[in-house]
Amino acid sequence: MKCLILVGGFGTRLRPLTLTLPKPLVEFANKPTIVHQIEALVQVGVREIILAINYKPELMSNNLSHISEKYGVKIIYSQETEPLGTAGPIALAKDYLINDCFFVLNSDIICNFPFQEMIEFHRSHGKEGTILVTKVEEPSKYGVVVAKTNGQIMRFVEKPKEYVGNKINAGIYLFNPSILDKIELRPTSIEKEVFPQMALDEQLYCMDLNGFWMDVGQPKDMLYGLALYLNDLKMNHSNQLKIGKGFIGPVLIDNTSRISEGCLIGPNVSIGPNCIIEEGVRIRDSILLEGVTIASNSFIKNSIIGWKSTIGNWCRIENISVLGQDVHVDDEIFVNGGKILPHKTISTNVPEPAIIM
Repeated sequence: MKCLILVGGFGTRLRPLTLTLPKPLVEFANKPTIVHQIEALVQVGVREIILAINYKPELMSNNLSHISEKYGVKIIYSQETEPLGTAGPIALAKDYLINDCFFVLNSDIICNFPFQEMIEFHRSHGKEGTILVTKVEEPSKYGVVVAKTNGQIMRFVEKPKEYVGNKINAGIYLFNPSILDKIELRPTSIEKEVFPQMALDEQLYCMDLNGFWMDVGQPKDMLYGLALYLNDLKMNHSNQLKIGKGFIGPVLIDNTSRISEGCLIGPNVSIGPNCIIEEGVRIRDSILLEGVTIASNSFIKNSIIGWKSTIGNWCRIENISVLGQDVHVDDEIFVNGGKILPHKTISTNVPEPAIIM
């Protein structure tokens, strides 16, 4: 089997991190988001992955070459010369997809990836397409999928004012190759143009996703998604998490990082490779990427600290602050919701949410 992953554009929602790396390469729970997807795809026999990409293809290729070798999967780059939406990239990659059923994924999605269950369900109904759906508490904010009890999709309702259901498109699809004849090579929305017609033709089914789901394409959702992911690990693979004195689970820490005495870490924290956390530090609900140093007695909450950044003594970083690569925060600094571009030194407080250029 094959899979097309919609990598897309410039990752503006995740800046300043995407000023250093394309969005799918930014680490989520200590591995690039796209690697979570590749690992799950390989487990169900996918051996060829096509990346639909229009931003920094050479950077993606350089960073994924070892992943291709590690997992024994061929990675092909299908480069758009103009943004093609969510369906156009499928038409562009048509020559790679014509021989068998194939998955399509949004590269921002994190979940348990029930690909084997999707394959079985897709074969059981025998129609052209299957989409994964997830339940939400506030369906009025989304496009809702309305389906029969057997999963056959009847229609889509965009941001309904009255309750029609609570299932939304989870951004993971499985198609027969015959769908390729229905998608033109032009900027096209699969959600607004292709899926409604498939539903009218009674060719589209949905399968419920059991477990967590999150689109981690922006900082606040990445932090919330981390909490969902780590709590799922706690229930199913708790041996991967750090426990003991000074930790409030769930906490994920790379073995190469060093945590000093007197720290309190967690809940919902991931700490990447080669980080140094000095004594008396408090971290919760946050992501530290590779090579971060947090000096003594600092407090980090609901924030993402970028690669090789340093936080001084007695600092307070909170409120969805995002520090890009190689940011240096002086001692006793308060950052409240700051988005700080790479290679900056912060020597004065950031008392209100702001972009520091």
